[in-house]
Amino acid sequence: MCYSAQIVADYRKFVRTFGAIMDIHEFARLFFERAEDISKAKVPKAMEAAFAQPENEAEREIATLIGRFNAAQATKLEQELFKQRKRLADAERALQTKITKAASESRRIATAKIAWMKARIDDLQRREPEPRDSRIFPGHYAPVMISENGKRVVKPMRYQCRIAGKPASHDIKFPGTYNARRDSLQGFWKPCFGHTHGILLVEVFYENVSKAKFEGTLLETHERDENVVLEFRPANGELMHVACLWSRWTASGQPDLLSFAAITDEPPPEIAAAGHDRCIIPIKPENVDAWLNPDPKNLDAMYAILDDRDRPYYEHRLAA
Repeated sequence: MCYSAQIVADYRKFVRTFGAIMDIHEFARLFFERAEDISKAKVPKAMEAAFAQPENEAEREIATLIGRFNAAQATKLEQELFKQRKRLADAERALQTKITKAASESRRIATAKIAWMKARIDDLQRREPEPRDSRIFPGHYAPVMISENGKRVVKPMRYQCRIAGKPASHDIKFPGTYNARRDSLQGFWKPCFGHTHGILLVEVFYENVSKAKFEGTLLETHERDENVVLEFRPANGELMHVACLWSRWTASGQPDLLSFAAITDEPPPEIAAAGHDRCIIPIKPENVDAWLNPDPKNLDAMYAILDDRDRPYYEHRLAA
């Protein structure tokens, strides 16, 4: 399963490459609901950075919402940082009198939280981009290109698909729905396959792999089955146009949810040799429009696109 990916988070790349239209209303709704604490949307920093230099009133409104949310986050962190510094000082005073397990544990926890919060505050204030700014995990939002009224449109969607009509509890019951297995497309994913297709632009993807499999050693030689995270990157350096399914979930009294899943299949030999058993499917650029405009009565054509995929050689290394 593709548990994490480094994506193209700037919607303008879709606009330049595909002539796509940004759904400004959906982007504004995402950032408004987050700023108003209506949703707990997790948005990669690079997706926010796309609005750092707004070009029109709608983008300026989004930039304001992003700034408001980040300022509120910084305030909360500063307040909690003050509490943890006090906790640390109290623990250190107590330890000067008598060494106890409770005081030692309190010092350890406070020290760790202080370090995390300072790093988080620095990250909120940072302006220089870093590769990790565009990395997504399940539950994070990403720009996904779909077809709407015959036009290519980019919408922000959550990377874990909740199919329309399903209860919100499915997010917990089926936590792996950020990926859609090819062999389940006409089963679990039937409401989406042949109906609502999307494209995610991916530069690199990451997988959790058994350390024993990665090292080619027997599991019995390890004290426990540890995992390592591997980074997979196309050797040709090209972007992957990853095939996705998406859905718009609605419920009374709840904000609409746009969400998606990346389709996965059996891995190519080099990924299997590295110890992983699934791989996302990058479709060929010339098949993008056909994929985005499926005919539910001709699913064979959709399978043909998935089979006629790009097949780069994937180089891998241990993720930093």
